[in-house]
Amino acid sequence: MKRISKVFLFCLLVLFNGSLLSQDKGNADLIIVNGKILTMDEEMLFTEAVAVKGNLIYMTGRSEDIIRLKGNKTKVIDLKGNFMMPGFNESHAHLWGLGEFKKNVDLTQCKDWKEVVSLIKERVKKVKPGEWIIGRGWHQEKWTKAPQPNVNGFPVHEDLSGVSPDNPVLLKHASGHAVFANAKAMELAGINKNTPDPAGGNIMRGEDGGATGVFHENAADLIQKQYNLFLEKRSSAQKKEDGFKTLESAMKECAEKGITSFTDAGSNFEDIDLLKSAADGNKLKIRIAAMLEEKNDKLKDRIKEYRLIGYGNRHLTVRQIKKYIDGALGSRSAWFLEPYSDMPSQSGINVTPLEELKETAEIAGKYGFQLCIHSIGDRANREVLNLYENIFSRFTGKKDLRWRIEHAQHLSAEDIPRFAKLGVIAAMQPCHCTSDASFVIRRIGEKRAGEGAYVWRELMKSGAVICSGTDAPVEDVNPVKNFYSAVTRKYEEGKEFYPEQKLSRLEALKTYTVNGAYATFEEKVKGKIKEGMLADFTVLSNDLINCNENEIPKTKVLYTIVGGKTVYAAQ
Repeated sequence: MKRISKVFLFCLLVLFNGSLLSQDKGNADLIIVNGKILTMDEEMLFTEAVAVKGNLIYMTGRSEDIIRLKGNKTKVIDLKGNFMMPGFNESHAHLWGLGEFKKNVDLTQCKDWKEVVSLIKERVKKVKPGEWIIGRGWHQEKWTKAPQPNVNGFPVHEDLSGVSPDNPVLLKHASGHAVFANAKAMELAGINKNTPDPAGGNIMRGEDGGATGVFHENAADLIQKQYNLFLEKRSSAQKKEDGFKTLESAMKECAEKGITSFTDAGSNFEDIDLLKSAADGNKLKIRIAAMLEEKNDKLKDRIKEYRLIGYGNRHLTVRQIKKYIDGALGSRSAWFLEPYSDMPSQSGINVTPLEELKETAEIAGKYGFQLCIHSIGDRANREVLNLYENIFSRFTGKKDLRWRIEHAQHLSAEDIPRFAKLGVIAAMQPCHCTSDASFVIRRIGEKRAGEGAYVWRELMKSGAVICSGTDAPVEDVNPVKNFYSAVTRKYEEGKEFYPEQKLSRLEALKTYTVNGAYATFEEKVKGKIKEGMLADFTVLSNDLINCNENEIPKTKVLYTIVGGKTVYAAQ
């Protein structure tokens, strides 16, 4: 009897376990099979299939094992041998700028100033008198010929003003650190020969002292203020509707490019309110980490109520503050230790006083926010590193702060090891290297360029963490193009910009996945394809690890999946 009882109990146990397995089968919401899947998990770098439950990865392994988890309601994606990886994590770009860029005049493909003027002339035909015309993407260093006449290589406004006499025009430089205004816009802003340069900015002037139309750094606010007043005339409902349209445009662009997470480098309180409202309505298609960009007095008053960690089912995080210390290389407003090689009278602009940045750092430390400061030139980077080192010495009880330097483009050799030593993250954009390469040496000379221009390899060797982004809409938000820049450093006609600083393909993808998650304190929930982590995936037509180098730029996004939900599928 005892023997029969034991056998009987064993059979019951087998039946019970089988029943559980049977129930488990139908519990996978999504199964992805037959792929070459890069997990970014060092314990098992590649797999071929993944099962998802809810918004989390349930299991990885062989296709024949994973398919057993299929139930009647399980969605199945057959990759047919295509490449899948953790979703691209855009670590520094401008969400609202990206959305607006899609609506305004795109100047990125203009080969000279005449083409810019021509595009504005065509837009004038489509708008009412008095309506503002906004464009972005012009870059005088990338034109095939210098405009005539010009001041320091920049055009003057007469031709543009001639085709737009009744419409104020505001054209943002590709870098975002200068604007061009026509006569109507300058008239509205009250600009004349006696208008002084504001602190942290300058108005470019001709020989007669009159404004040429170019406004660098904080001087751009003189024109921007008038455009903002125009926008303020909208009703609250219209502002909210326009905001949602801008957000939707940006998210659509990101989903089509394979981006599942996006760090927005500058949102004000109103922007955060809109993002929170979108999250409440389950309208955020991608995950967003937003940097607060506000004046210090406003931060002190309201920052506590805006700290959000994983809000809206991990779609919105707000724990960063964004500030600027200098400008950009293209407009010669990046702040350098020595003058520009092609303009010895200029060494850049400190756009935010150091005392103000110190106050911001105190606020960040007090309220547990991650400070992220835009720093391009070697002087700017040194000053920020000095500031961080000083603040960290007083935060002895706080560890793992992960404060960041946004861009870290041009460094003095002696400052390179300080990133790892201080635990400062370098949030860099490989596409800036290849985009700027044609004029970097002209700007700062071979010695400084070779020593510290876009030194990803040197930073990594020193132990620093680098995360990768595009700074869109300054550059195309496309991660594949950015990845190509990281692993080739190729620019015009196949030239390579200091190729010893290239990243390996796996290193470049790490900056776009694991490191991107680390840079927003989310490495425990995303950045890898591993059981228990968020089911965020990008499926591509080429194997980025092994495909021919020339095939990388041709890579297409086939699927973008966020939390197990397909937010983009190629037709």
